[in-house]
Amino acid sequence: MTQKMESKVENQAQIKTLIVPVTGMTCAACASSVQTILDKQNGVLECAVNFANESAKIQFDTKLTSPEFLQEKLQQIGYGLILGTPEKAKEQQAILKENQYQKLKQNLIWATILTIPVVIIGMFFMEMPYANWIELALTTPVLLWFGRQFFINALKQTRAGTANMDTLVALSTGIAFLFSLYNTLFPEFWHHRGLHAHVYYEAAAVVIVFIMLGKLLEENAKSNTSTAIKKLMGLQPKTVWVIENGEEKEIPIAEVQVSDRILIRPGDKIPVDGKVLSGNSFVDESMMSGEPLPVEKTKGSKVFSGTVNQQGSFKFIAEKVGDETFLAQIIQLVQEAQGSKAPVQKLVDKIASIFVPIVIIIAILTFIIWMIFGGENALTHALLTSVSVLVIACPCALGLATPTAIMVGVGKGAENGILIKDAESLEIAHNVNAIILDKTGTITEGKPSVSDLIWVNKSENEMLKSILLSLESLSSHPLAEAVTQQLKVEGVKPLTINTFENVVGKGIRAIFEGQNYFVGSPKWIESITPNLDNQAIISLEKQGKTVVVFADEKETLAIIAISDKIKSTSKIAIQELQEAGIEVFMLTGDNILTAQKVAEEVGIKNVKASLMPNDKAEFIKQLQKEGKIVAMVGDGINDSQALAQADISIAMGKGSDIAMDVAKMTLISSDLLKIPQALKLSRKTVSTIRQNLFWAFIYNLIGIPLAAGVLYPFNGFLLNPMIAGAAMALSSVSVVSNSIRLKYRN
Repeated sequence: MTQKMESKVENQAQIKTLIVPVTGMTCAACASSVQTILDKQNGVLECAVNFANESAKIQFDTKLTSPEFLQEKLQQIGYGLILGTPEKAKEQQAILKENQYQKLKQNLIWATILTIPVVIIGMFFMEMPYANWIELALTTPVLLWFGRQFFINALKQTRAGTANMDTLVALSTGIAFLFSLYNTLFPEFWHHRGLHAHVYYEAAAVVIVFIMLGKLLEENAKSNTSTAIKKLMGLQPKTVWVIENGEEKEIPIAEVQVSDRILIRPGDKIPVDGKVLSGNSFVDESMMSGEPLPVEKTKGSKVFSGTVNQQGSFKFIAEKVGDETFLAQIIQLVQEAQGSKAPVQKLVDKIASIFVPIVIIIAILTFIIWMIFGGENALTHALLTSVSVLVIACPCALGLATPTAIMVGVGKGAENGILIKDAESLEIAHNVNAIILDKTGTITEGKPSVSDLIWVNKSENEMLKSILLSLESLSSHPLAEAVTQQLKVEGVKPLTINTFENVVGKGIRAIFEGQNYFVGSPKWIESITPNLDNQAIISLEKQGKTVVVFADEKETLAIIAISDKIKSTSKIAIQELQEAGIEVFMLTGDNILTAQKVAEEVGIKNVKASLMPNDKAEFIKQLQKEGKIVAMVGDGINDSQALAQADISIAMGKGSDIAMDVAKMTLISSDLLKIPQALKLSRKTVSTIRQNLFWAFIYNLIGIPLAAGVLYPFNGFLLNPMIAGAAMALSSVSVVSNSIRLKYRN
């Protein structure tokens, strides 16, 4: 058993898991370097570094190490950890990223301004007086000031015994610059050998500018960093009113203890999990169930942190506080799901870790071979070929391959109402073979409305409509709003009701012109009026509708069915997905009767009902274990856990902000027909990324051997570093052009 495993077994009580932002990462190789350093530290049991969201999930033994020690080790090689509470760490990371973005943008602008004349002189006016000195003066600030971060990072990587793309950029541009500087200062060295003292300032400057452009595009593509954790935390109030010795007292949320008695007023957020002691109200639990209808709370009912109280007030006893609450568990699960590595990131890690050292080795071997077999001009050819190898192998095109395709793909998606956040979602989406759909707000509109208003014995008249509107307008029940809105649309005007009573758990009673009127559940109304049409009610309930009854003391006046309408495009979209060979599942917190009815209408065979958020996430995990690539489509806070767990997450634009933050894709119009379009766009974008990677590498596969002089023994051909620089630039142009072409593909 290894030391790490022994530590894990023997010190379970000391093991802590930390999800923390990482600073200073500029490429996939950086993430690999950070993970390598963290894995080497004594006490670190497991580590996963995610370049996409710039975070690290670290499991460590608190007896053997600490976050501060790990932060110090990373700082030694140019990286860092943002420690503190998750909320403050996220805020600090956002500020830091914005500052870095603005700084990079300014550096790119100035570097470009200085590079343009260098390129013009180097390409067209090489023989003008003082050309080399002018190029030197313009190139020096491009490399040593605006592009200094490449050299600083490369130096830190070297000290740590690692390498990334900054290393290759620094080597290629640095050697080209020093070689050109030498030729500027001592041109006679080449003249005495009958050769021209070439300079390659434009190659060095252009490489820096192109790489900076690639980084800026990549940062721009990732600029909408998820703020889901921050918003989830915002669901919890900062202070709480507790009752001590009969007196109300406001205390910070952190001081709440189990068994504290807490007062909740109308509009308050529930701070912790507990049980109602007295009072009654309706609580919006959509962040849990996804259902739009608030849930009635009376004595003995359970309440959960993050939910929102509505009309009434009540007192409850705290049963779970701190990290044990429902909201805290959701935050933790979302953090863990977001911190896991995506397949595309692992692929990029491998490419970067292989590409950089191989190019360096080839350049060194090229120099050595020419020094041994180069004959009279060995040094000259050794310098030229090794510099050519480094210049032509500069990963500029590789750095642009993904972000340019993403930018064009994201832009095209936005034009079609599809917001796409990153390369991971695009890489995964085209492989999706199972899609999970939430019901409310995803398949349906998410707004309860009156579907049936049946007037018994044709007793409908304007007076009764006005009485019904008046009663429902005074009611605190959430279903009353649907009835009120329906009658207002019909132009009904309310009357003045003198006597009104809210009968908790049953309905409402009112007196108008000496007559008693009732609106409530069928069971309650049946105890008042004997002629209730149970067959009609049962028929409506079998359709998954909620039924309320309007009656007076003598008879039933109307039966009202309230439902959530299915979106007009849902059935067509689901059919398209199924025809594409994708399994479609519906998961909902609603009851099985309603769920089955909705599923039947839209053509879904796989249905799971009465699910909590963690149940949805667990179902997705099970599908993933079966080898499915799962997409989750949802619109509510309750879906955030499942969205984070899925391989690809899609949010409805009209849903909650948190669902959109967690999701990798957002459908602005909340139209399910956008899902097949999004998957098609994913296939095209991934195809473009692969084409870009091909073009980025084909130049290297062909150019590196040519730059190394492989043809020299046969025909005397030796690739000039100037041509190598042009080939490098051409590879970048090819990649960008191919990405732009995606914009015009149907």
